[in-house]
Amino acid sequence: MSATQKVMGHVYAIFTILVWGSCFVLTKQMLTAYTAIQIIPLRMGLAYITLWALRPKTLKLPWRDELMFILIGVTGGSFYFFLQNTALTYTFAANVSIIIALSPILTVILAQLFSRNGERLGKFVYIGAVIAIAGVVLVVLNGQLTFHLNPLGDLIALAAALMWAVYSILIKKYTEQYDNFLVTRRVMLWAFITAVPLMLLTDGMPDLHPLFTQTNVLLSWLFLGVFGNAVCFAIWNIAFQRLGVVITNNYLYATPFVTVVAGWLLLGEKISLMCIIGAVLITLGVIFAGKSDSLSLIHI
Repeated sequence: MSATQKVMGHVYAIFTILVWGSCFVLTKQMLTAYTAIQIIPLRMGLAYITLWALRPKTLKLPWRDELMFILIGVTGGSFYFFLQNTALTYTFAANVSIIIALSPILTVILAQLFSRNGERLGKFVYIGAVIAIAGVVLVVLNGQLTFHLNPLGDLIALAAALMWAVYSILIKKYTEQYDNFLVTRRVMLWAFITAVPLMLLTDGMPDLHPLFTQTNVLLSWLFLGVFGNAVCFAIWNIAFQRLGVVITNNYLYATPFVTVVAGWLLLGEKISLMCIIGAVLITLGVIFAGKSDSLSLIHI
C-alpha cells in the first residue's frame, strides 16, 4: 500500500470523527420531534437508500456471510445505538461518553485475542490509551469536577462499547472481500431491519410529519442519515482497510472534543480550560498509540 493511500486513510478517519462528533449536536434537534430509539431506524433507513443510490448493484452473499452481516448490523448499528441511548436513561451523559470512549482499547484487546498471528501488543498502544482516556475524561467533564457511578447504566454503556469493538473486528474482513459500499449498505439494511422491532416494542411508530414541516428536523435527519451513517460508515471502513481497526479506532478518542466544539459553534455552549487540556491529551494519546511498535496489530 502506498504512503498516499495511508495518508488518505487518516484523512477519512479524521473527517468521520468531525462528522460523528457533530452528530450528537444535531441529534438534539431531532429529539425535539422523536425519541432516541425512533431516530435509529430513521437514520439507518435513509443511509441504506443513500448507499443504494450511490452504488445500485446487488450484493449476493453465501448464507454464512449473510448471517455474519446480520451480526455486524446489530453490533455496529441497531443494538449499539439502542444500548447507548438506553444507558443515557439510567446514568449520566458524562458516564456514557467516557465509557463509550473505551471502545478503542476494547478493540485492541479483541484484536489481540482474535489475531491470526497472535502478535504481542506494543507498549505505546497502552500508553496512548491511558493518555487519551484521561483526556476524554477532562473533555467530558468540561470544568465540572463531579462524576457519579450508576452500575446499571454504566454496564449498559460498557456493553455498547463492546458492541462497537466487535463490529470493528468483524467488518474489516468483509470490506476486504466485497465492495466496500455494498458492504456498508448491507450493514445499514440489517441495522434498519433489527432496529424497527426495538422501536415498536419501546416507543412505537414515529410520526413522519415533522420531517416535512420542521426544517431543523429535516436537515438534521438528512445530515445524520446521509453523512453520519452512509458516507462516514463507508469511508471509516476504508480507513479500516488502510490503517487497521486499532489505529483507526484510536481516532474515536477525539469524538467528545469535537462534540464540545460543535456545541460551542452551533449552540453557544461553553468550553473550559479543562476541556482544552483534555483535547491536547487526546491528541498525544492518538500519536502515542500510532507509534511504530504498535503497528503489528494493523492487519488482523
